[in-house]
Amino acid sequence: MNIVYFTHSLASCWNHGNAHFLRGVISELIDRGHDVRVYAPENGWSLVNLLADHGPEGLDSYRAAYPELNSVSYPEDADVEALVDGADLVIVHEWNAHRVVADLGALRARGARWTLLFHDTHHRAVSAPAEMRAYDLSGYDGVLAFGETLSEVYRSWGWGGRVWTWHEAADTRRFRPPALEGIREGLVWIGNWGDGERTEELERFLFAPAREAGLPLDIYGVRYPDEARATLARYGAHYYGWAPNAAAPALFASALATVHVPRRYYTTLLPGIPTIRVFEALACGIPLVSAPWSDTEGLFRIGEDLMMVRSGDEMADALRLVRDDADARAALAKSGRETILARHTCAHRVDELLAIVARIAAHPAKDAA
Repeated sequence: MNIVYFTHSLASCWNHGNAHFLRGVISELIDRGHDVRVYAPENGWSLVNLLADHGPEGLDSYRAAYPELNSVSYPEDADVEALVDGADLVIVHEWNAHRVVADLGALRARGARWTLLFHDTHHRAVSAPAEMRAYDLSGYDGVLAFGETLSEVYRSWGWGGRVWTWHEAADTRRFRPPALEGIREGLVWIGNWGDGERTEELERFLFAPAREAGLPLDIYGVRYPDEARATLARYGAHYYGWAPNAAAPALFASALATVHVPRRYYTTLLPGIPTIRVFEALACGIPLVSAPWSDTEGLFRIGEDLMMVRSGDEMADALRLVRDDADARAALAKSGRETILARHTCAHRVDELLAIVARIAAHPAKDAA
């Protein structure tokens, strides 16, 4: 199959988690013999910020880890019809310009013979609904949404049976336990500060419990303003800045455990959607303790694959347990990786994608207006 994917960025994972998942999915598609072309807009914010912070060397880790992948940048006034020439399947990520989304839909509506899907991996459908409703998806065959609650939003917008829940997953080619175990110490947390969506939760479920449990805390991520760094210093956490996603397995391998603190939208308006870091951490065989969220789809075995706590005090107790009990750590790591390998790899998601495309081919009529 000839597949075209319009992403925000494949090369840069600076504050851009979709790049993690997309890299794994495309690697799997290529390994199965599919031809995949990836386009990214010129001067996309993720790549611009990465290069501004780290220069061209900021791309070295990606290139070394994913030699089979490449993408082509396109200008704002690109002829999208030429870009999709010869395609069988076109997927458009939600961080593309409204014009590009609309132009592709218009081509499909005029009879283009490829299948066209919109891929939504963000909370803007509930946090900025007007912005998302402004996308003209009338010509699209369907929507891929990264959680069932997000799928329900699209169904309420008239998509009916033409929206499919397509969760993120771990790229188990790269995200796996270390071949040789070394010394593990303290906690590691890889995440971005963002726009204050979880500031209070980070203090309650990460910074304070780590200090109370006497565990050193190493933090990696971007968009940490001065006040955020002052908060980290107050709690004794060590901030190291941005880490390329390809480096995450080695960072996980150095720590006793990691913590998941979901953004507020994923505990309130879009419950049930874990970020990709949960899948990646469990794939690497590191014990994970999570702040509360509702696993409404039963993605994991709570209490076996990961520990879930309800308060900061419970988090501190859980961290003391993983600090002191090697058997508990081993059991969590084993169970979590088992579930990833059984249900949540990029290979599983490719199987799901191909089944969706086959279903559309068998039932081509659109439900969406």
